[in-house]
Amino acid sequence: MKVAIIGAGNMGGAIARGLAQGTLVKAEDLTVANPSSGKLEALKADFPAIRTTHDNKEAACGADIVVLAVKPWLAEQVLRSLSLDATRQILVSVVAGIPFECYAEWVGPQMTIFRVIPNTAISQRESMTLIASHRASKEQEELLVGLFNEMGMAMLIPEHQMAATTALTSCGIAYVLKYIQAAMQAGIELGVYPKDAQKMVAQSVKGAAALILNNDTHPAVEIDKVCTPGGITIKGVNELEHEGFASAVIKAIKASCVK
Repeated sequence: MKVAIIGAGNMGGAIARGLAQGTLVKAEDLTVANPSSGKLEALKADFPAIRTTHDNKEAACGADIVVLAVKPWLAEQVLRSLSLDATRQILVSVVAGIPFECYAEWVGPQMTIFRVIPNTAISQRESMTLIASHRASKEQEELLVGLFNEMGMAMLIPEHQMAATTALTSCGIAYVLKYIQAAMQAGIELGVYPKDAQKMVAQSVKGAAALILNNDTHPAVEIDKVCTPGGITIKGVNELEHEGFASAVIKAIKASCVK
């Protein structure tokens, strides 16, 4: 299976690196196109077997899957120039905010299209990736979920949930990082060295996520396990509630849900 990635920016480059380290696509079957050389050279330094080019059409013509990873205002121009073949190719777009109806107009109504929204943790192969499909078979959907599961966790969703779930995952990772930053600041004020505080809080967040994902449990259940009667944790949890922590998180996610 041959894959072309159009755009070697943060997301395109991260996807290329993730695919090259997986089992479903060989590095030599990956082609990455980008107008400038710097990011392509960095990619080649990490994975010499990946093919690189400045020619988008050249990259796409021999690919089974074409991944579009460009800025939204360039998407139409780039796609119209590729002349994709709906009978043998799949288009995968990681461009945010563009609905299937636009893609179908630009590449033709018969094209199999996926909208894919990873988050920045894809660079660590720990992304929560959202996938919506248009004119795709069950086998094609399973293929895409499999590809992105190798770079974290992937979930198939209907297109109408894209805005809400993007706020939860792609934007939401920033809110988790904001908690880590705030907790670090508290630790520093209490006399903990910054680097130590950073590791402590980051590992605690990682551990909390593992409890939920590995045990299929609810956050409230895990919180109850920590909050012993009259203990110090319940005092902190109640302070979070008094200060509107949950409300602030809900408002932030709703503010990020732009349809």
